[in-house]
Amino acid sequence: MASRKPAATGAAARTALSLDLQLKSRAAHVPARRQFAAWIAKALLGRAGGPVEITLRVVGPTEMRALNREYRGKDYATNVLSFPFEAPAGVTLPVRVLGDIVLCAATVQREAREQGKSVEAHWAHLTVHGVLHLLGLDHHTPRHATVMEGAEIAVLALLGYGNPYLLPAPSPQSPE
Repeated sequence: MASRKPAATGAAARTALSLDLQLKSRAAHVPARRQFAAWIAKALLGRAGGPVEITLRVVGPTEMRALNREYRGKDYATNVLSFPFEAPAGVTLPVRVLGDIVLCAATVQREAREQGKSVEAHWAHLTVHGVLHLLGLDHHTPRHATVMEGAEIAVLALLGYGNPYLLPAPSPQSPE
């Protein structure tokens, strides 16, 4: 189900985004291409420096676990992985290829339920998180984490979502 097409409507058109969306998960309720493109476009605003290409792959837990084991040495299906692209020395491309983002549908949906968040908001957060990694942000030190989380919160606010790092307050327990 791979499709490489320029995202030509709305915010995505203004960022000159070419999105290669690969849906390899059987999970229900995976966002539509248009939604992914809108989230990516907002994350790129003021940061892209011209036309960009991103591959976004939505996978199941088996593939994500294998990727996480191979590239990070961690044997579980994580929520998102990002693979920034660097062109070989001397190679000039007509667009800036940022790289690949891999999202695990089952993990995203499970985490949203566990954290009391809307599934849509969690998809948006992890998509933005992946894009920011492709742009060079990381969270390996407390200082870097603060910068990256601030960027995520700002982009998500532009999209109409709340701060993903503020978990909803637990419901009061009724007396027994």
